[in-house]
Amino acid sequence: MTMNRRDFLKVTAGTSGGLVISLSLPGCAGIQTGYDQNSGDWKPDAWLELTTDDKVYFTLARVEMGQGTYTGLTTLIAEELEVAPAAIQPRFAPVAPEYRNPLYKLQLTGGSTSMATSWQPLRIAGASARIMLIRAAASVWEVSPEDCRAADGRVVHPNGNESLSYGRLVELAAKQKVPGDPVLKPREEWKYIGRNRGRLDAEAKSTGAPIYGIDVELDGMVYAVVTRPPRYGARLRSFDDSEARKLPGVLDVFEIERGVAVVADKYWRARKAQDVLTIEWDNSDALSLSNDEVFSSYHKAADEDPGESERSEGDYGDAVESAERLVDASYEQPYLAHATLEPMNATAWYRNNGIEVWAPTQAPDLGRIAAARVTDLSPDDVTIHTTFLGGGFGRRLTNDYIEEASAVAFRVGKPVKLIWSREEDTRHDLYRPAMLHRMQASVSGDQVTGWHHQIVGPQILDWYVRNAAPAQYPWAPKYLYNTLGRVGLMAEGIATPKDHSAIEGAIEYPYRVPNLDIRHTHTDPGVPVSWWRSVGFSHNGFAVETFMDELASELGQDPYQFRRSLIDHEPRHLEVLDRAVRLAQWDDPAPEGRARGIALFRSFGTYVAQVVEASVEAGEIRVHKVVCAVDCGQVVNPDIVRDQIEGGVIFGLTAALYGNITFRNGQVEQSNFHDYPLMRHDQRPEVVVDIVDSEAAPTGVGEPGVPPVIPALGNALFALTGKRQRRLPLKAQV
Repeated sequence: MTMNRRDFLKVTAGTSGGLVISLSLPGCAGIQTGYDQNSGDWKPDAWLELTTDDKVYFTLARVEMGQGTYTGLTTLIAEELEVAPAAIQPRFAPVAPEYRNPLYKLQLTGGSTSMATSWQPLRIAGASARIMLIRAAASVWEVSPEDCRAADGRVVHPNGNESLSYGRLVELAAKQKVPGDPVLKPREEWKYIGRNRGRLDAEAKSTGAPIYGIDVELDGMVYAVVTRPPRYGARLRSFDDSEARKLPGVLDVFEIERGVAVVADKYWRARKAQDVLTIEWDNSDALSLSNDEVFSSYHKAADEDPGESERSEGDYGDAVESAERLVDASYEQPYLAHATLEPMNATAWYRNNGIEVWAPTQAPDLGRIAAARVTDLSPDDVTIHTTFLGGGFGRRLTNDYIEEASAVAFRVGKPVKLIWSREEDTRHDLYRPAMLHRMQASVSGDQVTGWHHQIVGPQILDWYVRNAAPAQYPWAPKYLYNTLGRVGLMAEGIATPKDHSAIEGAIEYPYRVPNLDIRHTHTDPGVPVSWWRSVGFSHNGFAVETFMDELASELGQDPYQFRRSLIDHEPRHLEVLDRAVRLAQWDDPAPEGRARGIALFRSFGTYVAQVVEASVEAGEIRVHKVVCAVDCGQVVNPDIVRDQIEGGVIFGLTAALYGNITFRNGQVEQSNFHDYPLMRHDQRPEVVVDIVDSEAAPTGVGEPGVPPVIPALGNALFALTGKRQRRLPLKAQV
């Protein structure tokens, strides 16, 4: 298709805002493009939009919760489209099948997968748009597209003197055929990928411009709080709201599935009314356990059930029979809360036979199921507006707070903002599971001949499938929701993906040991659990890398050299291990009163080695320095990689030093940061991050900083005190 310059000027002079070019991401439905003459829009399913006034919009299918998707994924588009990342305006995706995470078949952000799953598709989308714009300009100039080039949002004529902005070309570009297999820019031509360019949302966040869930304000909005049973499994028996209804601003008090809701014209008025409710709970089916009882049940389960084999190599039984000695250890890790900076909240508005929800959710399609479940609506009647998230760490993959807000709004018929207090957020979390690990190694001479790892604890899918299964089949009637969940569990590993949450990081054991026996004994004490930053890698990392240190000590070997001798067949593991050791000056004596510990772990495809330098001062553990070497494949934004690894280190150290949710008679004892503390700024160590320059496909960075730092600290304390700690959190004196 060609168009002479005079006709082109006539067309573009008469156009106004609203013309767009959109491209479906490969793998999405609706790959065909179409141009609407009436609206001027081109509307397939997943879009990159360019308008006649030179604006570029990118629909971000992954949420932004501090991990950098807003910047990183936009950079991929910018690189291939030949525009500056700051010239692109990201916006959060609506719920649609086209935006599902291909690894999970759900529209969710988690598992450090955003960059890995977007690396090719988004670059292809940007490159396709660039090629179509170049072809459009070439048709105007009547030249070969191969002689034109794109630069800074314009297509440049072969003579180098003329150019046309993308905005003037969108209508003609919309008529071009979408390239089937566009050639992507070679690495040596990249302008934005691999460079430090700050975060696109930094200025806005510094000025308070972005809207988080808790910031949502709507005309006529009211506020709700919910009193939930203090023990999981309890049910409401009765309540007296007479005193609450007398207080100013109180609009209604009523029962919902998860407790008693109070609605008022102001948030603090709702809280005041909540304080004077009299509630009687039916505890006949409620939890009544303590942490000691949890671990007693784990040990009993481990004794009675060797567990399902998850990885077996060689013959571990023969290795035990022929071993000169066996080394045994057991490790226990407690329940952990997510403690996101922004507590759980959602705003919902039921009107016009539908409900709109504004929420900081990691899984908006599951949010639709959550809202539909507690109303008379179908998922198609629910609209989810995803906001910025004040931390996720896996907690916001479960949409119980959307259920509550929707149930209240469905009854009230007004826009309702529901907010959890910090105490509610702590006591009604879905926790990182408590886990038990039984380890054994067979040793002959100075060689480890066998490795046995029995993991004891629950699977997270058991708790998550309730809304996840219906989200995969949103057309299903609601009476089938629970059935779909049960079928999903029964078909796990067959028709549905296997749940690796308990075993990940253990089954990928990388060291060269000839006989392996790795098992999972599935037992669940009934405490609600969910994904927590780095999931199974977090507890398996502690068990594996602490036991590796114990074996080095048993054999009288240096912990670094011991690992190195067993990992020399894994070049990427070896690279980060050697880098961390060099940076930490491992072979030099630590400063007086300090010691160093080391750990090496691969999670979410990313290789991380860490060396921790620590001491015990005035009866408290003090972490002075953490050196991290990281291989996460091709880096898109080095600053964000450093930010995420540093954040993971602080998150992991918090868990190692303070993380401990305890139960007494089925109730959580912790309530706020005074008894569930986070690492404070004055406790923060120096963190050094060394990033491997790699051309491999990018992998995740939001979580891999967590798993190695916990055992590395424990190993440092052993080097310092000579006492081995096998139970978290770590103590200054054991």
